[in-house]
Amino acid sequence: MFRLQGSKVLAVDMTGDAVKAKNGSMVAYDGQMAFKKMSGGGEGLRGMVTRRLTGEQMTVMEVKGHGTCWFADRASEINLVSLQGDKLYVESSNLLATDAGLRTGTSFTGMRGASQGNGLFTTTVEGHGQAAIMSDGPAVVLRVSAQYPLTVDPGAYVAHQGNLRQSFQSGVTFRTLMGEGGGEAFQIRFEGDGLVYVQPSERNTIAGDV
Repeated sequence: MFRLQGSKVLAVDMTGDAVKAKNGSMVAYDGQMAFKKMSGGGEGLRGMVTRRLTGEQMTVMEVKGHGTCWFADRASEINLVSLQGDKLYVESSNLLATDAGLRTGTSFTGMRGASQGNGLFTTTVEGHGQAAIMSDGPAVVLRVSAQYPLTVDPGAYVAHQGNLRQSFQSGVTFRTLMGEGGGEAFQIRFEGDGLVYVQPSERNTIAGDV
């Protein structure tokens, strides 16, 4: 159902089924399609929208029909994630589309959201199906194991899945290690077994000056 055309365009082939996608991300379609705006961002996302500290709005549309839809957003790189009953945690700004059968919700993330200035909640996607996530530049998928925990800069974090525990190491970022930046800052540490998606370009943050 989901396939990439190049690295920056998602093609979704539909035969009467539906897909949920970021509003305004459709660039073309063929066949017969019906479109519906989902208020509050769709199931489970209303709480996230209302609790965003910056008032960021995430609007989702449902597309249903027969044919192919193409989606893209600001020339971002697109990564396909297959879920087999597990849960994906993804920053709302990095979520492009999901199978309509996947459940979306909200998860409390603690200080990480505050460091990015976009709230204390992140989006969860779970069930069986495919999701498309975006990154600024080609994402790197890093494996976390019991022997090899992973430390990530909050601005480069995109998503994670698997049996992972998050903790926050305050007082330092990769910039302050090199004598750049200032103020109280931190990194995210992942332990357990799973995958972390990291982008090569950091989103704008408030540098962890919380």
